[in-house]
Amino acid sequence: MVFSSNVFLFLFLPIFLGLYYLSSNRYRNLLILIGSYVFYAWWRVDFLLLFVAVTLWNYGFGLRIHRAGVGSQAARRWVTWGVVGNLATLGYFKYANFGMANLNTLLETAGLDPFLLTQVILPIGISFYIFQSLSYLIDVYRGDTEPTHNLINFAAFIALFPQLIAGPVLRYKDLADQFTDRTHSLDKFSEGATRFMQGFIKKVFIADSLAPLVDHLFGLANPSTGDAWLGMIAYTAQLYFDFSGYSDMAIGLGLMMGFRFMENFNQPYISQSITEFWRRWHISLSTWLRDYLYVPLGGNRHGTGNTYRNLFLTMLLGGFWHGANWTFLIWGAWHGTWLAIERALGLNTAARTFNPLKWAATFLLVMLGWVIFRAENLGVAWRLYEAMFRFDSWQLSELGRASVSDLQVVTLVIAYLTLAFCGLREFYRNRPPIERQSGGPSVSVTPAGVLVQQPGWSIALPRYLLRSLILLLFCLSILKLSAQSYSPFLYFQF
Repeated sequence: MVFSSNVFLFLFLPIFLGLYYLSSNRYRNLLILIGSYVFYAWWRVDFLLLFVAVTLWNYGFGLRIHRAGVGSQAARRWVTWGVVGNLATLGYFKYANFGMANLNTLLETAGLDPFLLTQVILPIGISFYIFQSLSYLIDVYRGDTEPTHNLINFAAFIALFPQLIAGPVLRYKDLADQFTDRTHSLDKFSEGATRFMQGFIKKVFIADSLAPLVDHLFGLANPSTGDAWLGMIAYTAQLYFDFSGYSDMAIGLGLMMGFRFMENFNQPYISQSITEFWRRWHISLSTWLRDYLYVPLGGNRHGTGNTYRNLFLTMLLGGFWHGANWTFLIWGAWHGTWLAIERALGLNTAARTFNPLKWAATFLLVMLGWVIFRAENLGVAWRLYEAMFRFDSWQLSELGRASVSDLQVVTLVIAYLTLAFCGLREFYRNRPPIERQSGGPSVSVTPAGVLVQQPGWSIALPRYLLRSLILLLFCLSILKLSAQSYSPFLYFQF
């Protein structure tokens, strides 16, 4: 089941929320658990058993680690076995096919018979719930959180359906209090509903409209320079609106249930360095990699060379987390290399003023990385890179033009205008007051609405007008969704 489906919007969600608010506080976590299991089993019932097994494994090991004593040798053994079990599960289901395919390639090259392995099916969301489980065990071992003795609360945390399939990557220590005592109000529910609709519009109106264009351009056997650049630009927008749209929906659903999740995106395309980009893109994953991989590797504590190595390894493994493919490893290495270079040059500090050259260079590096991230294999990636820098023709090829519709062009323009407006709003909102006095608009969000000010003029957009526009676009998005046969999220594959 996916959020952008009629069965979720008109069957699962109304029934769940109705039962949720009719129930007393005592039974709401149990209802979340049951609802989340139904949500997951809608895909495949058999993999629900794996999900339950992972939950029981980590629940038991969390208690064992705590009983052994924080920092003790016994606790170290328990956390080691707990982590190994999680990684083994993730490794088998996510990387067995990849490992066996590469091993067989080597065997065939050496003239030996390949191994036979039944194709392993990748359970949806396994990367996310395994990472959440790992953070729980490690936090208990570090003494950063108390383990819960309430199995229902823990299972509900692991299975929480708003973020189950594609994040954000949550940590139990951040939600422990909310599972025992969270507030519900009309304002909070309204905020959540608005956030959900915003994400739905991003996904259905923009990302889904660009998807056919991206698929076609990345699938061309002989793309022109124009085809390759248009494909890269379109995918850059599609991925952001798809994934940030899902995150908005997850955060909105959490608010409707009384939870407040961490933000997962903060206008990443206004970044003026790759370091800043990773402070703004997939924030829950980047902070997870920092706290549970980069810091344990040594962080920046053991010399400059080791710091560069740790940055590179963290991003390399972060890339591999996205999928069992050489393309993801190279994408992770690409970002890890630039993080190390920026640190060496002192370019890893937050920018206080807007530098067009830094922004353009960063945006280009990010987009070039998205090409290999999107490509099915190294051959497709090389074909696109070769076309991009061949500079033979900026015109679209005949096959390329055949796939481009006026609606897709308009959607792409709207996507980038939206990115520009939201990016400028975020940038000017965080500028120091002394810089605001030197020029540039001031954008602020007030309880009454959005206020845009510039010396000599101002524009006030009432909140009720904004919400009315969001509701209208949401209704139109539902109509568009009903005309589509399927609307998967890009990050489901990870």
